[in-house]
Amino acid sequence: MIIDSHVHFGNSLGFSMPQKDVLTAMEKYNISKAIVSNVSAVEVDTEHKILPEKEQIPMLEAAKDTIDFAKANPETIFAAIWVKPRLEQPSAELEYLLKIHPQFVKAIKIHPFYSALPFDSPKVEPYIELAELLELPVIVHTANDGFSECKKVYNMAKKYPYTKFVMAHLELGTNNDEAIDLCTKLPNLYGDTAWVPFEKAIKFVKRAGSEKLMFGSDMPIDGIDTYSKNKSGQRSMYQDYFHELSKRIPASSFENIMWKNAENFYKL
Repeated sequence: MIIDSHVHFGNSLGFSMPQKDVLTAMEKYNISKAIVSNVSAVEVDTEHKILPEKEQIPMLEAAKDTIDFAKANPETIFAAIWVKPRLEQPSAELEYLLKIHPQFVKAIKIHPFYSALPFDSPKVEPYIELAELLELPVIVHTANDGFSECKKVYNMAKKYPYTKFVMAHLELGTNNDEAIDLCTKLPNLYGDTAWVPFEKAIKFVKRAGSEKLMFGSDMPIDGIDTYSKNKSGQRSMYQDYFHELSKRIPASSFENIMWKNAENFYKL
């Protein structure tokens, strides 16, 4: 079994990731379950300019679309609700929507880069408090970009010890070492493998243990065959996870990373 804990759908900023592509890729590459978030809810462009109002998708609308995707594919698709901390704050309606769908809603997703808002900003905290109230983990895009550094997630995880945080990418654009180190320091801090070389996953297992890392891919950012190759046709690093990782770590650790951790963590 493989559970992909980092999957997207939606349209924004030139990315087109239809729901049908997600389902096709999952079937083609034997992915049993996926945690999905809706990229249509981004707040800013790549230059951190707020998108025009006509291009903004209200958070509640994006959340409903994500839940509907999960409802249409029970047992395989589960929702991570992408929130908009720069432009919107949690509403009673959003809280109610998440509360009444526990079988579908499994996390809150925050992308500091596409909110142009540091993760440790006070504007983010109401969403952490909502996650704590609903007992949902928070998935955070991490990268060396001025908004999403793993140290910011560490600081928030230390402040909110009863909420679990996933450092997606283990700080993209770095050697991942600081992110791995920080995961050893707090019990509520976890990582995923999206764009993380499998050698670093092996290092993570040795330092932080196999119970705190979950397979994730960003699929279908490179299309239906993201698991196999990138848009230039080069072999995807995820082939190493599928075919090489099990040769380098104990079978129990491999199972933890590829499905068991996500199944337990997200209560699938």
